[in-house]
Amino acid sequence: MDHHIPGAADPASTGPRPAPLTGVRVLDLSRVLAGPWAGQLLADLGADVVKVERPGVGDDTRAWGPPWLHDEAGAETREAAYFLCANRNKRSLTIDIACADGQALVRRLALQADVLLENFKVGGLAAYGLDAASLCALNPRLVYCSITGFGQTGPYAARAGYDFLIQGMGGLMSVTGRSDGEPGAGPQKAGVALVDVMTGLYATIAVQAALAERERSGRGQHIDLALLDVQVAAMANQAASCLAAGVVPRRMGNAHPAIVPYQDFPTADGDMILAIGNDGQFARFCALAGHPDWAADERFATNPQRVRHRAVLIPLLRQATVMRTTAQWIEALDSAAVPCGPINRLDAVFDDPQVRARGLRMELPHPVAGQVPLVANPIRLSASPVDYRRAPPLLGQHTDEVLAEWLDLPAGRCEALRRAGVI
Repeated sequence: MDHHIPGAADPASTGPRPAPLTGVRVLDLSRVLAGPWAGQLLADLGADVVKVERPGVGDDTRAWGPPWLHDEAGAETREAAYFLCANRNKRSLTIDIACADGQALVRRLALQADVLLENFKVGGLAAYGLDAASLCALNPRLVYCSITGFGQTGPYAARAGYDFLIQGMGGLMSVTGRSDGEPGAGPQKAGVALVDVMTGLYATIAVQAALAERERSGRGQHIDLALLDVQVAAMANQAASCLAAGVVPRRMGNAHPAIVPYQDFPTADGDMILAIGNDGQFARFCALAGHPDWAADERFATNPQRVRHRAVLIPLLRQATVMRTTAQWIEALDSAAVPCGPINRLDAVFDDPQVRARGLRMELPHPVAGQVPLVANPIRLSASPVDYRRAPPLLGQHTDEVLAEWLDLPAGRCEALRRAGVI
């Protein structure tokens, strides 16, 4: 299948180059968020991603509404906002993989694919002959990426794993939420399915690494990616504190365990965030707050001392920050190069001048709604940019097109399969 992979660009060319993964074919059997997030990223980078869905039902998230996408007249469609977030640039192909003819179609598609994504339970696809061992034997160049809650091995392998559950088991909730003794204290999940999103990112990295290795070895491989593994790995400095220093991190609300002041503070009309990372920034803040003496106080002069005496310092800072509005503080602190910012709701995020300047809100033509607003891919490549080709697909929208293009199936054969309920 080397014909799928584009040749090297002409070094002398100065014009735009195709998106980096142009020519790579991805068969996406995944559902909900982690797998589809990876599929969308690969599609944005140029891959031809075909989303295989159950006829008449589709991805679970197609029914996860409200909220629903609104059409040009403001009326609700039946396109769930949740589905829209992770399925841009894909084509939808409906196949019933529970029947023999459907399984045969998927096997034929896998022979034409470079990558397969799936997030079935461990062993779930083996009964259909669509597991990694079966498909990689048919197509030794296939990169087969399995995403599960707990991985292909270990005592929890057979369990279902969901983002909320993994945030708790993997330690994230133990460091998220108000400190013990404060009103509303207790563990708290993140406000977005963060483990799923991070797993999608790791899957994208792993797939590209496997494709790069395939260029040397000529062979694909099986990627075993688990939400729990990702969550534990992403604990970063908190995990290092536990392993290297024997310190078990605790919930601290919006405070930072190793930097002070680095948290939210009240203002005259709301709240703001101070993210002071060094002693110079702290001194400039103190001068603007009318308390240069704080920066000279040996209890607060250096970050280790501020961490040690945070219980004394933070109440003093709060008494000062309430004297100005959030906007007044941001204007003053920005001019002094002291990191700060508001705590925005999402509607304010998309109205922020920096977010607007970076084009993070985008629209694509949609067959039902006319236009669909989406969050743009943040990857910016100077010569081979992200490629926006199509809106999140309607269920089965591209079935005949894909089967004709990938498998050379004639229209009559597609119609027969449709009458039989296979597609």
